[in-house]
Parts: sequence; structure tokens; C-alpha cells
Amino acid sequence: MNELGPPGQPSRQKHYPGFDDETYLRLNPDVRLAVMSGKFRNGQDHYEHYGRAEGRMVAIPSDTKRGQLLVTNGARTGTDLSKPPSLAVDSIQVSPSGGILLVGWINDTLDPLDSITLYAPGWVYTFDHTALARVSRPDARDVLGHTADHAHGVWGFSFVAQALPSGVCYAVLRLQSGRELGLMANADPVSDIELRGMALTQLAQAAYPGSKYFGAVASIAPSIGTQLAALNRILTNRAIAGPYVRQFGPRKPRYRGSIIICLYGRPEYMFLQAALFSRLSDFADYEFIYVSNSPELAETLLSEAQRCAHIYGLSVSLIILQGNAGFGSANNAAIAFAASDRLMFMNPDVFPRATDWAARHTALLEAVPAAQSALFGAPLYYDDGSLMHGGMFFATDSAPCFINGRMVETQILRVEHYGKGAPPDTPSFLRPRPVPAVSGAFISASRVLFERLGGFSQEYIFGHYEDADLCLKSIMAGHPPWLHNLPLWHLEGKGSHRHAAHEGASVVNRWLFTKIWAEPLVHTLLGPTPAHPALAVR
Repeated sequence: MNELGPPGQPSRQKHYPGFDDETYLRLNPDVRLAVMSGKFRNGQDHYEHYGRAEGRMVAIPSDTKRGQLLVTNGARTGTDLSKPPSLAVDSIQVSPSGGILLVGWINDTLDPLDSITLYAPGWVYTFDHTALARVSRPDARDVLGHTADHAHGVWGFSFVAQALPSGVCYAVLRLQSGRELGLMANADPVSDIELRGMALTQLAQAAYPGSKYFGAVASIAPSIGTQLAALNRILTNRAIAGPYVRQFGPRKPRYRGSIIICLYGRPEYMFLQAALFSRLSDFADYEFIYVSNSPELAETLLSEAQRCAHIYGLSVSLIILQGNAGFGSANNAAIAFAASDRLMFMNPDVFPRATDWAARHTALLEAVPAAQSALFGAPLYYDDGSLMHGGMFFATDSAPCFINGRMVETQILRVEHYGKGAPPDTPSFLRPRPVPAVSGAFISASRVLFERLGGFSQEYIFGHYEDADLCLKSIMAGHPPWLHNLPLWHLEGKGSHRHAAHEGASVVNRWLFTKIWAEPLVHTLLGPTPAHPALAVR
């Protein structure tokens, strides 16, 4: 039944044999109320427009007995058409490049939501129910007085890549019965960066029924994940365009290696890293390239880079991006300024564990076959001395998600570290060997191979899974990553600030990584002892 207005009044009502208006209204008291409120002229008016299609009964069978249940209106049993379901649109945000974020709730326990259409000045957009995430809303449940944990909350995100005017908006919520509910809202303007952050925060903070994490992944799989990735690509390309570059300290035409470090939010590690690496033997053959995703730190970083070069005699290049391009894109952008054929990607909270670390890295490149040094990682250690990382492997997690009576089994890939938490000198985790992946906290790669692989993927938002993605691309190209025993300290998680939007980005990235790699991994690359021939013990 349409709640947006009464149907057009026919010029002459049709005749239906056996139809009696009073009987029809007795059998359908919700229709009687609708007639009394003026939504329909009489029972037959409703029957012509809705009742016949709904299979409503118009007469009582002659053989009906007392004490026997008679179902009178088919699929619409239990639905109170005279009282619209409670609902609200909390917010609608639109961005200049065409992002739309919708957040609201609806009581659709009896008549499930089918779609939401937004009518705004100059544009119309419809979210199908498959493109909307359903979440728990205790506030709505309390208002409604419900005790069952129905997912009343609803949110959606879409990127249409076209400028959208803001302003007054009319939202139409369609239910599966065909019923329509309309209300006025406002489409508020926000920047593209703000909208990305708001959508990722919504993803991270919403309360999904059952397993929160798996519910979040399941909610973005049909549409939201792809839409967020599309907006992120636009923002990434803007962030890396026209970077500001300054170089400090001595310069050589070529170096043995370029250490590339991506910074975000924490400038203080630059000086500490420079102090510790400058003590290494043979470090004059290496250059530092810092690339910052935090343009607001430009003044501080410029001062720090100048101090590092002056005090320690280091070659330091500083690249300031226009915005947060994420780990992969920032590192890719830095390569253009590297004067070396050996690229070493390192987190700002990674430090050498031995004073001959640089000399050992140089000696390894000269001693091992090229196939074993084309792309490799090193053991990483917690600050308490225990092992954090001796290479990485892949596993899968799965869990059912129950959303409004619908079960969705969600399966996602997971990255595990060999030997995490093990004693520092456990030989099996330190020996040189091919591994499925190495951590992006430290990767040493041939520039030729890195560029042939297309560098780090720029599809991931902010950071996470670019390292595993790169390693899998390398395996597929016939160059498995190796682990070599060049130990480093890693103060995990201390090199940057994390906010709710970053947690949301991690959900998107894990979903995206699973979408790309689940099928290639399933047969020969899962588990700590994968069967892929490139990873055979050597």
C-alpha cells in the first residue's frame, strides 16, 4: 500500500462478482482504518489498487466452522497498513566528487526494506537493499520497545564519480511488499576526504549482529567495499600529485641501497632512526628517503631532516605529499627520487639490532643467488627481545553472520607470522628460506623486479595487506620472497597514530585482499607449510 498519497481515483469502479464492501472491511480492519482516514474512498477502491494483488479475501467460505483459523489476507498477514513503520534518516552526506553516505534506521521486522531512493536537487539515486549494511541500533530498539535483536540500523555508501549538489532531499523507503514511506531530510555537503573518513568510521563503529568483525566484512562485500575503494583511488591520485621534495646532506650519484620510510602522524622517529643507522659500518653507501602522508607536519619534518643531515652526515630526501595517500602509494611515489637499484622499504619504528647490519646487507646481496635476494625480508623483534616475525603465511577464518533471519557465511584470509612470540634465537624461524610473504615493516627488493610487479598496489586504503599482496604477485611472477637473517627491532604500532577510520580501512583491505587472492591461495598457498613448488624447502 502506498503511503506517499492516495491512488488516483478511477472514473468508474469495476464490478467484482461476490464482492461486498462491508464484508471486505470486516475481513481487513487495517483497510477500514485507511478508508476512515481518507486514503481510500471505500473497500473496493483499496481492493482494485492493492487488495487483489495481495490475495486478500473478499468473502467468508460457507464451510468455515467456529474454532477454526481463517487466514484472510495472504502474504500481508500481521502487517498494520494503517500505521506506517517507524523510521528515521539520521544523516545524508554528499561530496564534490560524487560520494553519498546514508545513515538511518527502520522498523521493518514485518515487511523487510527493499530499497531507499534519494530525490535531491538535480539528481536521484537508489540504494538496493543488497547495497545497504544492516546494523544493530539499541537506541531504535529501545524507542520501539522491542526485545528481539533485530538489525534496525541501516547505512549505505556509494561513489558515483559525478558532482552532487547538496540541499533538501526526499527519501523514499520501499518495502518488499511494495509499500513506500517518504520523509524529508537534508543532503549535507562534506569534502571527499571527510566523507571517506566518515564512511570508514561508520564501518568500524557500527554494531553488527553476531560477530562484529565478520558482520562488518559481510556488510561491505556486496557493494560498499567496491564503492569505498573507488573513492579512495581518486583521493590517492590527488595526494601523490605534485609532491614537495627537499634533499639534505651529502649526495652521491648512486647508492648501494635506498631506504624508503613512509611517515604518518609521528615525526619523532626520524631523528632516532638517523642516530641509530648512522652508527652502522658501511652506511655511507645508503640514502634515506622519507615520504610523509601528513602535510601538516611539513615544518617539523623539514627541521628534523636538516638536523639529521647536519649532525650525522646522512643523505636525507624528504617528500611531502598533499594528503594521506596510504602506505603503498606513498612508497611508490618515493621511488622516483631513489638513486639506487636496491629499494629497502622500512617502517619508521624499525631499528638495526647489530652495528654491522648495513655491511651484512651489502655482503648478502653479493653472496647469494639473485633469485634469493630479488625480494626478501628479515626477522623482526619486539622490544622485549622475543621474535615478532620470521616470515608470514596465510590462513582463512570463517564465521556465520545472522542478519534479520538471513544467514551469511563469511570467509576471509588472514596473515600469520612464523614464530611470533618465540625465543629470539629459534633456528627454524631464522634460517634463510623462501616464505609465502614478508612484512612491509622491512622489505629489500630489486628495483627491476619491484617495478616489473607494478610496485605496491594502490587499491588498499591507508595501509595493511600491501606487503602480502606484493609478495603474492612476486610468487606468481616466479620470484618467491625470501627471509634472510638480518635482525631488526620493530616497535610494532608505535610509528603512527590509529583512529576509527583506520580500523574501518583495515576491514576494507582484508575484504579486498580476500577478494583478489582467495582463489589463487586456496590450493597451494595456505597454511604454514604450503604446497606451492616455489616455496619448497631448499
